[in-house]
Amino acid sequence: QVQLVESGGGLVQAGGSLKLSCAASGGASRIDIMNWYREAPGKPREFVATISSGGSVYYGDSVNGRFTITRDVSKNTAYLQMDNLKPEDTALYICNAVRITSPAATYWGQGTQVTVSS
Repeated sequence: QVQLVESGGGLVQAGGSLKLSCAASGGASRIDIMNWYREAPGKPREFVATISSGGSVYYGDSVNGRFTITRDVSKNTAYLQMDNLKPEDTALYICNAVRITSPAATYWGQGTQVTVSS
């Protein structure tokens, strides 16, 4: 069973930066894709970014050009570098891991809170 633990959230002023980490354990070597999502109060869960085991990346429209997702396969850790943060980026950021190969599975972390003040 894969466990995901996020860290790096906090309070930052608009225009600032934060770097989130998502550490996977317990069979993490079999993860194919790692994603970041976010949840803001009163809004549906929003896709933020994804990275494959081969390094292919894709971003949500609202963060494209400001956020960068990376992955250290040797450490089973994914990162989300967030620059030029805006108040609308305030949310609980949640890590998600997906195994495509059989048995397929998906795992979720508990999230780390990011608050951007204006």
